[in-house]
Amino acid sequence: MRMPLALTIVALIGLASIPSRGDEPPAALFRDDFEREAPTGWAFTDPAAWRIARTADGDRVLELFAASQYEPKVRSPLNIALIEGKEFGAFELRAKVRSTVKEYGHRDLCLILGHVDPSRFYYVHMATAADPAAHSIFAVDGAPRVSIAESRTKGVQWTDGWHEVRLVREPESGLIEFYFDDLEKPIMTAHDKRFAKGAVGLGSFDDKGMFDDLTIRPR
Repeated sequence: MRMPLALTIVALIGLASIPSRGDEPPAALFRDDFEREAPTGWAFTDPAAWRIARTADGDRVLELFAASQYEPKVRSPLNIALIEGKEFGAFELRAKVRSTVKEYGHRDLCLILGHVDPSRFYYVHMATAADPAAHSIFAVDGAPRVSIAESRTKGVQWTDGWHEVRLVREPESGLIEFYFDDLEKPIMTAHDKRFAKGAVGLGSFDDKGMFDDLTIRPR
């Protein structure tokens, strides 16, 4: 029996509204919402400086609440939490971050990537004001950290609330891109191929802060 024209149109519209599998984001390589009692699954430069905290709205987050008792061999961030037992090559990371210290020029939080060992890795330093030691993409390669950013803004506006961040890594081209709040326009870019694969993590050079809703997907 032939379907009436009106029903045919409705059926076609319904099929068009169903997203194809190609429109779906790739499955996550790693995800953590920190909804548990202890920060298991993470390796810290100083475990005593980190904890699972509960916010005013009842959400649980990973909190860096004290200065880490840690001295790296070369000048680099002191407070680091790495995802335990995993390495990542090409990826896209999204997370929520919150600074919990008072405003000053180097008020910062960091994202760690390509972590081969404590003296070889990259990190994104998000700070209030950019200078040779702040608010940039840095490489630590057996020597004190060096900025490798090709472009960067003058800094970020922390406020006291949460911010969304996005980090893109493509080892084949060396691309590192970092986004802050505006997840469509990067505020820092770099190209470097030294560490094609390594651990990924969260942290700060020497400040305190909170992290939540971390997702890493393949590129």
